Amino acid sequence: MCAICGNPSHRHPPGYSRRNFLKLAAGAALSLALPERAIFAAGETPKPQNVLSPGEALQRLRAGNKRYVSGVMQQRDFIAERKVLAGGQNPFAGILSCADSRVAPEYVFDTGLGDLFVLRVAGNFLNRDALASFEYAVKFLGTPLLVVLGHEKCGAVDAAVKTVVDGAALPGHLPQLAESIRPAVQSAIKQGGDLLASAIRDNVLQNVQKLKTATPIISQYVDEKKIDVVGGIYKLDDGRIEWVV
Repeated sequence: MCAICGNPSHRHPPGYSRRNFLKLAAGAALSLALPERAIFAAGETPKPQNVLSPGEALQRLRAGNKRYVSGVMQQRDFIAERKVLAGGQNPFAGILSCADSRVAPEYVFDTGLGDLFVLRVAGNFLNRDALASFEYAVKFLGTPLLVVLGHEKCGAVDAAVKTVVDGAALPGHLPQLAESIRPAVQSAIKQGGDLLASAIRDNVLQNVQKLKTATPIISQYVDEKKIDVVGGIYKLDDGRIEWVV
């Protein structure tokens, strides 16, 4: 029987003492006793200015977008920000954005490193991985605001429109993407008018609602008013965000 751990089959390397074993065991027990937040996110508030209410976070995004539109953006010291953020992060907003190269949330809202928790997928729709990522942001990083950010002339939404209206066949894995946007297209068809614009708007609205009602974490935080979920549409010509929720 091992004199260190008591297991009859264990053989520890030379120099491995019972004291070392007890230190490791104590460390493991301590890690299990730590709060979830400490386990998943070291350095909880490296940017104290990011500790905001949902309303304050939205106002900060609005102000940043106004600077971006006017072309008067803030100067940033990325060297200093990297050092501050080396031990953790506490972004003040999470953004579910389209992957379109013309829409870069960090620029659109004139933010620095560690300010936004950004998820990007063509068509800015919520899937299981995106939901889990946002659950992490609100529960362990303290993010108070989630934004679904669509944009004008979205190619992914346009592809979904063509599959629904024209029966177009898409290559590769694109049919799966279009299928995720289909409910917004079907809703927009009933409204009349500019089908693509309506589908883009409905896609944002539907994904905002999905987030607000996503159990068990996001919906609870929304009900407790710890976070808010809003939607916006990026205007390609001037960079302005049209807030739709």
